[in-house]
Amino acid sequence: MALPRGEKNCITDVEGVKVGHVTLYEKLEEQEVICTGVTAILPHGGNLFQEKVPAGCAVLNGFGKSIGLVQVKELGRIESPIMLTNTNSVGAVYHGTLQYLLKENNDIGDETSTVNIVVGECNDGYLNSIRHLAIKPEHAIEAIEKATAEPAEEGAVGAGKGMVAFGYKGGIGTSSRIVSMDGETFTVGCLVLSNYGKPEHSLFANLEQKPKNAPEGSIMIILATDAPLYDRQLTRLARRAAAGLGRTGSILENGSGDIAIAFSTKNRSSHYPQGAVESLAYVRDDHPIMNKLFQAVVETTEEAVIRSLKEAETTEGRLGRVVEKAPL
Repeated sequence: MALPRGEKNCITDVEGVKVGHVTLYEKLEEQEVICTGVTAILPHGGNLFQEKVPAGCAVLNGFGKSIGLVQVKELGRIESPIMLTNTNSVGAVYHGTLQYLLKENNDIGDETSTVNIVVGECNDGYLNSIRHLAIKPEHAIEAIEKATAEPAEEGAVGAGKGMVAFGYKGGIGTSSRIVSMDGETFTVGCLVLSNYGKPEHSLFANLEQKPKNAPEGSIMIILATDAPLYDRQLTRLARRAAAGLGRTGSILENGSGDIAIAFSTKNRSSHYPQGAVESLAYVRDDHPIMNKLFQAVVETTEEAVIRSLKEAETTEGRLGRVVEKAPL
């Protein structure tokens, strides 16, 4: 039995989470088109470096150029906005996000440590003139500053502007579920950047008119919850995203970067803790509600992918290439 959706059916149903997009689209000369963008996911609206959130991640297939995952795996915390963009713009987005955090925190790299920024990517080079390096650091800052708790825009927006999934127009999709048991109620939200999959593996396999094949792509999956989980448990949630991908037809292809990042808005940790010992309350692994959280991850991942296709529009990109809206 499917779990109930959140009020907005969006990752921002998890209290405090915000999403912002910057979208670039410009036709240049000689069949070149800027068709790309940046998406920022803020785990809460406060100072993320000073109030870190517990996090985990799962690399389902590692063909990718993400930044920051090594430290997330090691320390189990996120201390920056989670940024999404195209493959060649990871450096520019890192730079802009760093500028934003340095301005917000005078102690970074001086009185205290440096900051671990998380940037994920997918290759939008089929539609976007990716060699033009159109994304600049200021676009990352703008995406962060635009972030709100309103229902996030979906489809061909932000980092999703030039993405292709299963031969149709992909991009940003989001969904949420409510989990209740034994007097406890939690929300799980998911946001994806979909840019993966072959038509013959998907729900479009039996269509008479097949879309054109695009190169192997990737998907970034961002999971948020207000359930009090710690990093090992959040890594377990991130791994369950693979089951949601499988429902859509993904086979985690050789050239696909399939990465899931999960965080909780509970059990935040201060950058300047008091004392050597810290205590926290968390969901028991053996409580049945944990399985409900796993179910929520699977359902939201699947639906977020479908929504990324459903909400996108037919897009014309470089070299006269046109990627059609999926027939959903």
